[in-house]
Amino acid sequence: MGLLLLLASTTLLLASYLHPGSVTNAQQVFTIKDVSLSIEPSADVSRGTNVTVRCRASVSSSGQEALSREYTVYKDGSEVYTKTTSSSDDFLYLLPDARVSNSGKYKCKINIEGRQRTSNAEKLAVEGLSKPVLHLNKGVVTEGEELTARCTAPGETGSIFFYFYDKGEEIQDKQVNSNQAEAVLHFRSVGIHRIHCTYTVFVRPDSYKSEESSSAAVSVKELNITPVLEISPQHQIFEGDHLNIFCSVRVAQRSTDSMLLYLSEGTSLLSSGSNKVNHSMVALAKAPGLMFECRMEMGNVVKIANRTVPVTELFSAPTLTMSPAEVFQREPMKLTCNSERFASERIQRNELTYTLHPLENPMDTGVFSVKAPLRDFNYTCAARAKGIEKHSETLTVRPRVPVSIPKISVYGKAILGKPIQILCQSDSGSLPINYTLFREYMPENTTSVRLPIQEALFTVSISRPEEIKKFMCEASNGRRQPLLGPRLNATVIVPLSHARLSAVPNLQEILEDGHLNLICRVEGTPPVTFKWYRVGDSKPLNTTTTDELHKDYMVPIVTKEHSGRYYCEAFNHARNLVRSNEVNVEVRMAVWKKALIGGICLLIVSVLAVAVVLYFKSKRGKREAAAELSVRSVVV
Repeated sequence: MGLLLLLASTTLLLASYLHPGSVTNAQQVFTIKDVSLSIEPSADVSRGTNVTVRCRASVSSSGQEALSREYTVYKDGSEVYTKTTSSSDDFLYLLPDARVSNSGKYKCKINIEGRQRTSNAEKLAVEGLSKPVLHLNKGVVTEGEELTARCTAPGETGSIFFYFYDKGEEIQDKQVNSNQAEAVLHFRSVGIHRIHCTYTVFVRPDSYKSEESSSAAVSVKELNITPVLEISPQHQIFEGDHLNIFCSVRVAQRSTDSMLLYLSEGTSLLSSGSNKVNHSMVALAKAPGLMFECRMEMGNVVKIANRTVPVTELFSAPTLTMSPAEVFQREPMKLTCNSERFASERIQRNELTYTLHPLENPMDTGVFSVKAPLRDFNYTCAARAKGIEKHSETLTVRPRVPVSIPKISVYGKAILGKPIQILCQSDSGSLPINYTLFREYMPENTTSVRLPIQEALFTVSISRPEEIKKFMCEASNGRRQPLLGPRLNATVIVPLSHARLSAVPNLQEILEDGHLNLICRVEGTPPVTFKWYRVGDSKPLNTTTTDELHKDYMVPIVTKEHSGRYYCEAFNHARNLVRSNEVNVEVRMAVWKKALIGGICLLIVSVLAVAVVLYFKSKRGKREAAAELSVRSVVV
């Protein structure tokens, strides 16, 4: 049943579609061939020019029906205008009376039924800004009174910064998105102020600055309010005297409800209030004196009265010294605290008392006997009189560490016949340390070590190894008795010499199948490295290192191939290479071989002798037989 209904519906739909009176709305086929943008009358124009941004689209379509086109205009990547039209004419985006804010890169996009195409970007540059206009709501004001200034950029648009100037110096700035800005101005100084303004239009990424507006004069009248600063006493003020300071104002016909007074000395606020404030204090000596300020604030009005009060020093700040100037750990020393100057009009010297910190024991004389500490230590002292206390600067005592008995050693290697470096060194002791090298109690040389990275090195030479024990080091680092160290105990390397090569057995007794020992001997200091060579070979036959001055190289079974010339080389830590004499080795035939050859020869001779005897016997037998035969023939 469902299938029949579906077939009936399809039949009716086709019948209505193919009816002779109906219109077939087949979808149009189109293509967007190109989109271009142009700026008219030019890409570079002056302010006030009527500019047209023209967007031209080339579209091909298969039908006569007009296509719906959506145009979008962009400026510097941001959308500024969109419109939909069915007209095939160029799309125009108008910029009447162009301003600098219209400068930028423009492009347009066309959208037809979801298909889009965008033109290339074109840059529009608009030159010229209008002159700013300044307006002030008042021409005469009193100190602290507000004034409103308005700066206008006629006809300009966009993001604008306005700047306000007083006598050529910028005093305020405002950023707005309109062509005018207001600023509330305050003037602290009395007199004539000349105000002008400028503005800057920001068009990413550039900015354009206008010319200056005409200046306007503002007359600022003085506010008849005067701060008054009074100090008692006024003359001959010494440290420790009591001061009374008063801060007030003189006002003529004006309310003082919003007035505030601040009394300060240097950076310290002493008191504050309205109408009148005061403060009492003990005078302290400062250079060039105590600087007081009475400050009045009322709204935007600030008025100040200053006064510097010289204060005579009751006594000078103490100085802390030590004697002697150089001390060693635990040595007695004296620390002296003293104020060099004092006001004799007010105090006597014996009224001054001194305290050493951290001992905290008051002394009239200011001389303290102590022992030098084990490490760096800080001391200060204080002088006190009439309730005034002054402290000295910190004195750092750096006790010297006594030098320890110096050690003596060879730096590197001691090689006979070459310069030898000797190092003197103490494990402890404050720098600088003076080191002296002695040879049998006779000073050779002195050097001073002033930095931790320095070393006391002495260069000497000796002719015999035992002379190395004659050297000693002495160290001193102050007033104490110098310390003499032990004698130098070090090995002196004697370079090798007199290399000799010998053979065992005797050269005339070297036989095949026997053994051969090549013994290399030298004079000098072991350990020694020996090498044996056969003349003509660059590679050694054997290499060995020993603590002895001789070594042998053994050939366990000698053959004829071992015949040749041999030598040896040797070196020790002095790195001097010595070469021995050459030994000519001739391997002779073994005894058993000689006996064998002799026996064979005797056997051959014996055989030959027997053969000869037999031969001659056979010959004689034949002759005798022939003679006997002849005799018999004759008889017959």
